[in-house]
Amino acid sequence: MRISLEDPLTLAIAPPNDETPKEKETREQAEIEARRISEDIDEQIRQERTVLKKKKKPVKVLLLGQSESGKSATLKNFQLQHARREWAEERASWRIVIYLNLVRNIVRVLDILSREISLAESEKRPGSTGIEYLSDSDDETTNHEIVYRFSDKHRFMQRRLGPLRSIQSDLENKLGPESQEVRSTASISATPFDSPSFQLLPKRPSRDFGINSTNGWKSALEKLRPSMMASARPQRRSDGDHDEITDVLVACKETMLELWQDPIVQQVLSHRKTKIEDSPGFFLDDIDRIISYDYEPSDNDIVRARLRTVGVQEHRVVMDDSNGKEWLLYDVGGTRSLRVAWASYFDDVDAIIFLCPISCFDEQLREDRRINRLEDSYLLWKSVCSSRILAKTEIILFLNKCDLLHNKIKRGLSIKDHIPSYGSRKNDTVTVMKYFQQHFREISKQHSPEPRPFFIHFTSVIDTKATAATLSVVEESILRTHLRNADLL
Repeated sequence: MRISLEDPLTLAIAPPNDETPKEKETREQAEIEARRISEDIDEQIRQERTVLKKKKKPVKVLLLGQSESGKSATLKNFQLQHARREWAEERASWRIVIYLNLVRNIVRVLDILSREISLAESEKRPGSTGIEYLSDSDDETTNHEIVYRFSDKHRFMQRRLGPLRSIQSDLENKLGPESQEVRSTASISATPFDSPSFQLLPKRPSRDFGINSTNGWKSALEKLRPSMMASARPQRRSDGDHDEITDVLVACKETMLELWQDPIVQQVLSHRKTKIEDSPGFFLDDIDRIISYDYEPSDNDIVRARLRTVGVQEHRVVMDDSNGKEWLLYDVGGTRSLRVAWASYFDDVDAIIFLCPISCFDEQLREDRRINRLEDSYLLWKSVCSSRILAKTEIILFLNKCDLLHNKIKRGLSIKDHIPSYGSRKNDTVTVMKYFQQHFREISKQHSPEPRPFFIHFTSVIDTKATAATLSVVEESILRTHLRNADLL
């Protein structure tokens, strides 16, 4: 063997010139053992890096359900429990959103009142109407023979509260597209994400799972934060330092209270199929409290506030009770035209929280008044359960708005009038809830590609205390699934 004397390293590791066969065998055995140890160390480092990467991988949860099912309210409850600092920073910005919700409530009452007064005047019998009107809740006209004793006071309230229509426009302009509610869209499938044409859409790589929305309610709040954070706790008016919108609301406050508490107005509203108080973002019972220069939204106010999710809302939160694990929560737009984007989030997700508002058994979709909202939820649930991509994904069902369901049943609404398959069962809240639970269970059992556990919770997600207890159980279950999927359990 030729050895270069110019290379000290080569010279140092070269075998002795007088090496015996036995010494050579011993040396070669030692070299083999050294290589084995080195390779074992390299493998151990590789495995440790893999485990560390898995530990750093965030828990990914997707919130699904039709529009106004409670997805954003659920996301807010997560934030309330685990991101208190960010929650506090956004608190002042929600004030404008709540004011918009309240103004919309008032304008809706004014529209109903104006219609009835016009009908009364068209009969040329002041105070008496033979009513035929189009309900906000369905497309069927309903005939009534009711006497409403309208007076000059009602016409005065119409004029006095007229400026609120401009306030509504100003607030909507401040908040952007998230403030606009969908009224109708072109007819589209309930589940466009599982149609054959969807397979032609480009798939989003899993490493790009986190898409930052430019159309979510959080981006709407960002528009308000620079101006609102300067005075997180609004002070009383002094030397022109005040908000003009608040000035108008304060000036109209007493008339707003009179309108909402007026017996004739309440009589008009009571004959409508859909109650305003059942609608998201209802604040008419809080006029006296929230119309004030020093009003600061409470936690419950923020959770109840309605601001539509247009795109995909991503929220990152680190939960201390899950060993500092980062969670990514995705709130997606629920209208039919936005559902085509859902499937691109199915891959690499640990769990889905599916929300169905069971109080909507007598309601229609905003975007298509021919479609019953509960039937739409059935179709969505069936499609999600039958997805092969989600065959091993944990799916948790929230049968939401149980409080509104109970109120409707107390008012005398009959389930079988809207759900013929309900049959002759008792028309009480517990029986109805059990019926819906069993129906969703059967859909899951029949259409899941492989057997899966059925996780269900009856919820009213605007109840922050009760929802905190529910989320505690849900988070523990999701974390176990995440660790099991990552081979860390």
